[in-house]
Amino acid sequence: MAVNQSVRLRPAEPDDYDRIVGVVDDWWGRPIRSILPRLFLDHFHRTSLVAEDGVGLAGFLIGLLSPSMPDTAYIHFVGVAPRLRGNGLARRLYHQFFDLAATERRTKVKAITSPQNLGSVAFHAAMGFTVTGPVADYDGPAIDRVVFQLRLSPGREVGR
Repeated sequence: MAVNQSVRLRPAEPDDYDRIVGVVDDWWGRPIRSILPRLFLDHFHRTSLVAEDGVGLAGFLIGLLSPSMPDTAYIHFVGVAPRLRGNGLARRLYHQFFDLAATERRTKVKAITSPQNLGSVAFHAAMGFTVTGPVADYDGPAIDRVVFQLRLSPGREVGR
């Protein structure tokens, strides 16, 4: 099913932080806001996206261009309002971020998730990411992660 065209994507702004952290625990059904500190929207709002529709916040993607790996972009956190899940909005957010990364000459996009997040693992695999792991102790002792990497095609056409 296609994303309703009334959902508008735009670059995030630092002021979006309060709206986003105000919904993430509800959207996930558990406390999750601690993995999204304000610094991401203060320092990486230019590479992050917000999706809005007539109802309000529809989704978001928090991404960054790695300052240490000049060929790499990283997706830290993505959320879609439960009322819009399954309609392609997450895919649309990812593709817009891929376009941004390609424009900035990034050739790889990386992300991680917990091994228990089977929906995320399936989504990233369907998006064409290489799935590695779980990688033991990735985020410290007994904190395993699944690692995703996608190679952007050279000369990626903006818009897909």
